Amino acid sequence: MTDPMKATCHCGAVELRVTLSDGLATAGRCDCSYCRRRGAANVSAPRSGLEVVRGADKLTLYQFGTMTAKHYFCSVCGNYMYHQRRSDPNEYGVNMGALEGVNPADHEPIPWNDGVNHPSDL
Repeated sequence: MTDPMKATCHCGAVELRVTLSDGLATAGRCDCSYCRRRGAANVSAPRSGLEVVRGADKLTLYQFGTMTAKHYFCSVCGNYMYHQRRSDPNEYGVNMGALEGVNPADHEPIPWNDGVNHPSDL
């Protein structure tokens, strides 16, 4: 595990404290019908590694398909913040671009995961 990091939405209404599983080494993107439209790179954190410091009342939940994954957004600016994973509900994917001091472009190429052929759908 790494040291806690700060993550904020674009408008600042939501702030997270995140302890990543393996730092930025877990960076990835998903090509499922939803994530490929969003395009955001995310990094892994255990469920115990994410705390909403500010703005819990500003977070909006979006679910689709199997309704297993839970995607959370700022209801003010629309910024994707994190999601509880379908592949492992005990883990979060956190928007890499929301982490303070991190620019995903500095970490390219970021690999894509096959969400189109997800094992839960087979």
